[in-house]
Amino acid sequence: MKNFKIKSYCKINLTLRILKKLDNGYHSIMSLITFCGLHDVILISKIKGPRDKINFFGKFKKGINKKSNTITKVLNLFRSNKFLKNQSFKINVKKNIPHGSGLGGGSSNAADLMNFFNSNLKLKLSKKKIKKMANKIGFDVPINLERNNTFITGKENEILRLNKKFGFNLLIVYPNIVCSTQKIYKKNKKINIIKSKSFFYKKNKKNFINFLIKENNDLEKTVVKIYPRVKRTIDFIKFQKGCHLARITGSGSACFGIFSNMKNAINAQKLTKIKYPRYWCAVSKSI
Repeated sequence: MKNFKIKSYCKINLTLRILKKLDNGYHSIMSLITFCGLHDVILISKIKGPRDKINFFGKFKKGINKKSNTITKVLNLFRSNKFLKNQSFKINVKKNIPHGSGLGGGSSNAADLMNFFNSNLKLKLSKKKIKKMANKIGFDVPINLERNNTFITGKENEILRLNKKFGFNLLIVYPNIVCSTQKIYKKNKKINIIKSKSFFYKKNKKNFINFLIKENNDLEKTVVKIYPRVKRTIDFIKFQKGCHLARITGSGSACFGIFSNMKNAINAQKLTKIKYPRYWCAVSKSI
């Protein structure tokens, strides 16, 4: 096996509605998800010896458990299914996506590694099989198996892929808070008494933006109550020129804004860096 380089992209929850709490402790959610250009980089090569060599580096390497993470979980899962017989790997992951931000970096890493093994080792696993395996790693991992805009309907394991590109101009701000997904969901009290429905893309972009403005992220109220500076970050983004809306992604703490054009997004990024010099922020296009 040669040296391989994989770009592992982040996800953004444009909307997130909690429908009910499940018996297993998880929640049924309805969410519209997009992906953007921000990505981790995974470097993979085959090595001799009985053990894998896994290393995390880059700006956001801190806080990742080196013994138990989404990379080790994928390797263990594939070995338990006897897909990696007598093979060891050197895997270096450059973490450009903030850890504990709601941007799904770890889930994205896992999904891309699973796709890599399936393709390059010619395992010929079906979409159904690899999705089933991905569910064992984490809730968001199946979502990241494909890079199409995605709608989680709220029905069990139903994920709809959307062919249409959104092309949003995004500002993403991470206020240096690691949010525990489990903690945020546990403290959340909001449940929507609505039936799961199919999402359809509104061809008129203005109408689509208006639709998103009326939607929300049900976890945001919980997050800002625990971490008030997240609310201050959202409010700061929201009042920048050309910002259509601002909210958290996933269970936070990263906040994003959708802007009318990239120039406004870049100007907002500059002002954010002045206002919050210690925060990480980036601009990107959604797919």
